[in-house]
Amino acid sequence: MILTCQLMFTLDTSVIVTALPKIRETLHFSSSGLSWVQNAYTLAFGGLLLLGARLGDIFGRRRVFLWGVGVFAAASFLAGVAPTAQILVLGRAVQGVAGAVAAPSTLALLLTTFKEAHPRARAIAMYSSVASGGTAIGLIVGGLLTTTLSWRWGLFINVPIGLAIVIVGPRVLPDTVRHPGRFDVTGAVTSTLGMTVLVYAFVRAAEDGWSNGFAIGAFATGGALMVAFVVTELRAEQPITPLRLFTERARAGAYLARVFINGGMFSFFFYISVYLEGARNYSPLDVGYAFLPLTLVMFTTAQILPRLPAHLSNWALIAGGAGTAFIGMAWLSRLSASTQFWPNIVLPMTMLGVGVGVAFIRLTGVSVAGVAQHDEGAASGLVNVSQTVGASLGLAVMVTVFGAATTHAAAHLPAGVNAARRAQLLLGHGTSAVLTGSAISMGVAVLVILLMVRTRSAPEAVAQPVLAEDEAALETLSPPLLGPPPKVT
Repeated sequence: MILTCQLMFTLDTSVIVTALPKIRETLHFSSSGLSWVQNAYTLAFGGLLLLGARLGDIFGRRRVFLWGVGVFAAASFLAGVAPTAQILVLGRAVQGVAGAVAAPSTLALLLTTFKEAHPRARAIAMYSSVASGGTAIGLIVGGLLTTTLSWRWGLFINVPIGLAIVIVGPRVLPDTVRHPGRFDVTGAVTSTLGMTVLVYAFVRAAEDGWSNGFAIGAFATGGALMVAFVVTELRAEQPITPLRLFTERARAGAYLARVFINGGMFSFFFYISVYLEGARNYSPLDVGYAFLPLTLVMFTTAQILPRLPAHLSNWALIAGGAGTAFIGMAWLSRLSASTQFWPNIVLPMTMLGVGVGVAFIRLTGVSVAGVAQHDEGAASGLVNVSQTVGASLGLAVMVTVFGAATTHAAAHLPAGVNAARRAQLLLGHGTSAVLTGSAISMGVAVLVILLMVRTRSAPEAVAQPVLAEDEAALETLSPPLLGPPPKVT
């Protein structure tokens, strides 16, 4: 049951990706506005994840888990029947809030259910497989449902799963001990609103220009909210994000590297999906299959990496993985409207899968190594927060890049090009510009790793990912948000 729920959360990140062009057509999203279908979910999920973990501590994991799943199912139904773009975005945001409440409890309940070493190890292995493989499944399922039924069924699929969990869960899931404490609501609200307003500022600037008064005001407001968040965390008795976690240079570098890597990856998923459907005339199902090489390689890497000899340099693996991802993204940035899938898309996608798979797994170890026991939950939760922040901000920036690139290219197209060919050429040019930006983001991550992560003096201390036995450190560690991200056009 827990694995089914985890699969539901993982699927929801990717199942909507191949449907984005159909969603845009049905609900009349603008090119930049379409990004909110993903950003509404990821911002709410990442911004409230640590607060969700705290809710489980205070009210009990089972209760919070079941409430979160129930609301998630209801929000999925709302998003599925949405008659307007605004209702869909609202439904996605509520999904993100509910996911943030329920997700931290999934692994904690799994560890509570399986207490002995061998069954627990098998359960953790299955959990990891679901978290990694769910991305590919979501892409294929989303493409299949969009092609044969409707994009709405990619959201409706959550409803029966959620209802079954809510009905059966109280009978089979154990409860956990409740720990009295306080909520850092101010910290959660200021951080989530601050990031949301900053993302809105980038999207508004992409639509109306950087001199637009609303965009400028949004940047100022978002910055003020983030300052208020930092001040709150410095003063809070039980902060949602203990800032002392950033005082260790290697750990801070690991979080920052994840921001830049995931910013590049989210933009890649978003725009490659649009490119394949718009410039290459792929069906939604074809797009799902197109991502399989990357996802399968990432899944395989996750199985092989823990078995490598322990004496291998952890820092070298992280830097090598990020460097491989950078090369793959730089290769992809050379695409045009006529680039063939084989070899100039599938091979660099495979490089991305290997590089990001290695880098993310080992960065996770750096992120939680050496953390005091009472900070382990927050440290592991920040792994997902850094990913969602990177995904949302990275996509928002690339929306601006895409708009500027296509506007510039449109002014230089020769006369006489028919409308269909014109759209393909502009889409190819804009996607190439976005992937160039993603490659730059990957390059910055490599520099962060070289300058900051290497400072840890004992690589063997973080050579392996978080151990299954470290229950506290795993409680808020939900599956990687590496899955296919958003989409812009």
